[in-house]
Parts: sequence; C-alpha cells; structure tokens
Amino acid sequence: MIAAILTLNAGSSSLKFRVFAREGLALLARGAVSRIGADAELAARLAGGPEFRSPVAGGDHAAAMQAVLDFIDAHDEGWRIEAVAHRIVHGGTRYTRSTPVTPQVLEDLAALIPLAPLHQPHGLAAIAAARRLVGEDVPNLACFDTAFHAGRDALFTHFALPEALFEQGVRRYGFHGLSYQWLAQVLARDHPDLHRGRVVAAHLGNGASLCAMHQGRSVDTTMGMTAVDGIPMGTRSGAVDPGAILLMQRSFGMAPEQVEDLIYNRSGLLGMSGKSNDVAALLADGSAQSRFALDHFALKCAQAAAAMAVSLGGIDAMVFTGGIGENAAPVREAILRRMAPLGDFATLIIPANEERMMAMEAAALLA
Repeated sequence: MIAAILTLNAGSSSLKFRVFAREGLALLARGAVSRIGADAELAARLAGGPEFRSPVAGGDHAAAMQAVLDFIDAHDEGWRIEAVAHRIVHGGTRYTRSTPVTPQVLEDLAALIPLAPLHQPHGLAAIAAARRLVGEDVPNLACFDTAFHAGRDALFTHFALPEALFEQGVRRYGFHGLSYQWLAQVLARDHPDLHRGRVVAAHLGNGASLCAMHQGRSVDTTMGMTAVDGIPMGTRSGAVDPGAILLMQRSFGMAPEQVEDLIYNRSGLLGMSGKSNDVAALLADGSAQSRFALDHFALKCAQAAAAMAVSLGGIDAMVFTGGIGENAAPVREAILRRMAPLGDFATLIIPANEERMMAMEAAALLA
C-alpha cells in the first residue's frame, strides 16, 4: 500500500488534480476535468502512461470530483489517499500559511468570496466535494495563494486610502503565492547565490503577476486586493483607473456585475486583440491588433519589473514561469528588450509546479 497525497486546483469550469506518493513525492498520476457545467470530460494518466479520456456525467464540481476518484480507484496500484491539498486563492489576513480545513476555516474563507468572486467559490466547492466523497477521516489542507506575501512591510500592503479602510481589509494581499513559493524552493536548491539576491519573478499565464523576492521572501508584488489588479492578463484587465470604473457605471449605465464581467472575462489580451487570450494563437495570427495586444502586454510586464526592481533596490535575476513565461519566447524577449535600461542581470526559466508545492505542504502537515 502506497500512502498518497491528492492535490486539487479548482477553477470555474475545471478541476485539475495530481497524486503524489507521500514519501519522496513521486508523481503517480495527473489529470483534469474540463468544461464543468457543459460537456465535461476527464483527461488523466498515470505517470509515464497513456492518456485516459472519459465523459463526466453531471454538471458540477462534485461530479468532477467523483470522476477523479473513479479514475484513481480504477487505475491505482495500491494507493491510500492520506490527505487532500486544495489551492485556495484568498486567505485574507488570518490565514498566512497552509491550514487544515475545519468548519471555522470554511466559514472564514466563505466570507472572503467578495475579494475573489471568480475563484473562491470553486475552491470551496472542491473542499466540500472532497470531504464528502473521500471521507471525513482524511484531512483536507487549504493552501493559499496569498500566504507567501504575508509579512511584507506596510509600505507594500497599503493603498493611499484612510487607515480605517485598511483595517477593514482594503489592502494589497498579492496572489500566485504557491507559484512563487515553489520558485523560492528551486532557487534555494539550484541557484543559492541568486536566492540570496534580488529576484524579480514573473508568473505569466492566463493569470499573470510579478513578484519582488529577496532571500526567498516576498517584498512586493503587482497584484493587490484582488486577482484582477496589476499587469494585463489573458482575459483580465489588470490595473484600471478607478475613475474609468466610475464612468462606466455613472455615464454608461453599467451595473457592478457588468463591470466585473468586463474586467475579469472580456479584457486583457482577449479584449485588446479582439480575437483570443491565447498567446500562441495571437503570435500565429500576426494581425495588427494581435501584435498590439502582445506589445502592450510586454510593455506592462517590463514596467512592472522595473517597479519591482525599485522595491528591491536593484535586480540580480529575472525569473519567468507559467504558461506564457515558459513557452512564449518572443514575449519573453520583448519584455527583456524593454528591461535593458535596468542593466545586466541573470535570466532564468523555471517551470511552475504549484501542485508539488501543495503536496510538500501536505506532507509536512502529515509529518
């Protein structure tokens, strides 16, 4: 019997999973249920094995969770799930490290839904499904994207607003923390000199942000109170003048829900190009609009990198990760060209592995 850890990353229409051996964290299986709510399908494989595909009956995260467990039951080699680790986007000010799930934790996390309306509910739905289907005796662990950024200096956590609002939670939290935590682990292991230095890390994917890191700790980051702030993303706008939001509501008659849909789902690369949020598709398209969207993205990334360098007092290394950061060489090159005024620094590409980071947290909890 192999003691195992299951990691879950729930999105609005997907549920990604991996199974790791508890000892040594060897990857045993991976996969995802996509198009939840429509014609959902499971695509999964054992480590090193062929891909298995199957339609998923039912239209919610509970059905997706059942499909994942059915795959594990049908294909495991004597695995025993000893913990389930969940990626939770927002931990607020209370949860600054991975935390075992309790009824109080669930209540606290549900109260944070207004700060992450398009992410938090799905993470909580996955927890509910796992507790019901895996069993109450198997511990669930909430791993937070905000936790890595806890403990930053107050200069980097405040908006220029009255202090009373800060005390009520209107503050800069930062996200993609599991990704940056993994980068810090890899840098400490493989590049200790850089780990001790001034590192600007860029997690560039459909969601995107940059982080200023020193000695493996977050100093500053581009995302603020919510995961829509900062640089442009696949479908998210990034930072927008608050006055533009007020204009849309007051003069254009847009309801808050319409503005929310605009800045989360219809902006970014998709909105600027009018075609796609997929960088590979935009590079292949080559139209003026597509080129403009990519140029704008590269400019904003470089400007943000310069801001992160100021927060660090310089830059020793630029680290790229995420789907765009790892795979879109023309975008990386465009960003680096615009960063030339910052002088010489090392450039690294480190594959993202948030799931392994979650498994490490779960293994530590079990120990």
